[in-house]
Amino acid sequence: MPEGTVQAGEVLEVDVDGTRGLTADLVAAVSGVCDRAEDHQAVVVVMRIRGSAEGAALPGIALVTKWEGVLRRLERLPAASVAAMWGPCAGVALDAALAADYRVAHPAVQLVPGMLSGGVWPGMALYRMSRLSQRAAVRRAVLFGEPLGADEALAAGLVDEVAQEPAVGVERLVERLPGVWGPDLAIRRDLLRGAGADFEGALGGHLAACDRVLRRHTDSV
Repeated sequence: MPEGTVQAGEVLEVDVDGTRGLTADLVAAVSGVCDRAEDHQAVVVVMRIRGSAEGAALPGIALVTKWEGVLRRLERLPAASVAAMWGPCAGVALDAALAADYRVAHPAVQLVPGMLSGGVWPGMALYRMSRLSQRAAVRRAVLFGEPLGADEALAAGLVDEVAQEPAVGVERLVERLPGVWGPDLAIRRDLLRGAGADFEGALGGHLAACDRVLRRHTDSV
């Protein structure tokens, strides 16, 4: 088979390591998976997600914009996407997890809104959390940055399954998903989330807020 060819039913995998923060390599890796998933039928995207990037270098707003763009591509893929989650999931790890169609979390998982200079990072993870659930615990996470444990996240609908072996849970799920493919999958996602146009308006506001936070932090160091 030619290099890069994707077979029907193949799993496309990507690691999202939150401890490394947002990097151009991560954007390229997720974008590459999207490229392959868009070009071939009946594939499933699997993301292995973990980590919190405390002390990682701050990204520029241009990189944040690219990252949000590739996550939006992930949400609009003709292929189903699933996330296997371990440990604390913050920053890019939380971003990617919330963009997946189905999330399997280890019991020790915590969903942690990103913090910077004592404030909550105003990224699109907050948008996705609030669209997925209006539970009190989610509101506290969005407003005050309070972490959400796995059971709280399950009750709030932010994860679909809690399992001691998330990878095994994902493998069982993947066996059922290769036939879930096609451009109408993105339409069904938008029906679940409400009007798709709302996202574009929210994105501009979130990016502007991220830019202000980055500028304040840069000015203070």
